[in-house]
Amino acid sequence: MSIPYIGRLAPSPTGLLHIGHAATFLAAYTRAREHNGTLLLRNEDLDPQRSRAEFVDAILEDLAWLGIDWQPPMLSQSERLPAYRAAFEQLLATGHIYPCTCSRKELARIALAPHEDIFANDLHPDSQSDDEPLYNGHCRPTASSPATTLLPSANYRFRVPDGETIRFLDRNLGPQTFTAGCHPDSARSPSANFFGDFLIWRRPLTGDASDIGLPSYQLACVIDDAHQQITEVVRGADLLKSTARQILLQRALGLPTVDYFHTNLLRDEHGVRLAKRHDALAIRTLRNSGLTAAEVLARIPYRIPTAT
Repeated sequence: MSIPYIGRLAPSPTGLLHIGHAATFLAAYTRAREHNGTLLLRNEDLDPQRSRAEFVDAILEDLAWLGIDWQPPMLSQSERLPAYRAAFEQLLATGHIYPCTCSRKELARIALAPHEDIFANDLHPDSQSDDEPLYNGHCRPTASSPATTLLPSANYRFRVPDGETIRFLDRNLGPQTFTAGCHPDSARSPSANFFGDFLIWRRPLTGDASDIGLPSYQLACVIDDAHQQITEVVRGADLLKSTARQILLQRALGLPTVDYFHTNLLRDEHGVRLAKRHDALAIRTLRNSGLTAAEVLARIPYRIPTAT
């Protein structure tokens, strides 16, 4: 008996959706329909400084206008902090994570160049590169003495298995290979397919007793995919390396690995990946210009693949 197909849309309410989002969401919608499956909506609103209620409303409005239907109710990540914290505590108890007290300045120095925001894409990578600065293991404890005691004022990183190759078959882009490892000199000559210890939990930003910090995008995504019983994740190719990270998290937490379908990225006339700063290509802007939904979707310059 086959497992019913369940996919998801997972926008972050930090700006208006643009035509690049429409391309990815159309692919997710098409995949769900091809499999007679269900498409869910996840509101990835973990970034308290950038998430806005008006952007949630705009997301719902844009999806309806584009004709991309989804199955209610919508899940909001800001309401699921206890679930993420429980997973964090499980990883801590099993020695998979450790506290990192490196400052932004120190992390920028590790990366050998100033970074726009070292932690920006840990909450959601929507407008950032998937390739976070490669960590050199400065705070990493020895394997014989894992950190299992909570240090509230620190960020926490997942300890990747040094030298392990993570392989998965992408349903659109084919076989993918990434290598995990964290070595003192690795940050100086990183490979495009190499990744190190990555952030799992951000420390509290206030002195409020209720502020326990926030999970990274990687952790929240894995927990919610399992919670919603997602069978295939459809998202942009900029998140291929995140898939390797998330496979390690799934394994550490005893969660099932899902199928993945990464779409090609849309770029502007200068070859730059579309982001929410491209206001002229926002769905709302295009709609207000008088274009129909069909005309907007026709601007997507490639056919939605139908790989199995």
